[in-house]
Amino acid sequence: MPALHKASGLMENLLTSPQTWWWLLSVVLIVVGVAGTILPALPGTFLVLAGVYLGAWIDDFQRVGAWPLVIITVLAILAWASDFLSTVLGAKKAGASGLAMLGATIGTVLGIFTGLVGLIFMPLLGAIVGELIARRDAMHAGRVGLATWIGLIVGTLVKLVLTFMMIGVFVFALIV
Repeated sequence: MPALHKASGLMENLLTSPQTWWWLLSVVLIVVGVAGTILPALPGTFLVLAGVYLGAWIDDFQRVGAWPLVIITVLAILAWASDFLSTVLGAKKAGASGLAMLGATIGTVLGIFTGLVGLIFMPLLGAIVGELIARRDAMHAGRVGLATWIGLIVGTLVKLVLTFMMIGVFVFALIV
């Protein structure tokens, strides 16, 4: 029975420790941030970066110091840039109008409310509709929609990889 009492006391101390709650917030920010790299309504990379910096701060920057944080910040900047550039370059390469880009953005936002399939295909549909309104050429609208959609998918994948690299550097710095 004394062992059970001792374990109960340890658990109580753990749950009342402010450091535990800070770590929990750090992990929640990182997990929600990973979801946000796929869901456009959430600033995913920023949330992961905030969680990492919070985790480094909790430990007084002892285990996660300046260099890991610089590397993680550079990866975050690359993730933001790749997300933006891949979409724009995909659309521009196909000759997309501003309405096609607006349509892809609206489609992305609407896709959040339609589940995973909608999240994947609504940007494509939005770009096609935007281009049809702008140029009234179905073949061109289809090419623009596809190029914009491919750019969005590639950007999301690159952002996801860079986000997991950020987390990997953080965990490596915590462990080593």
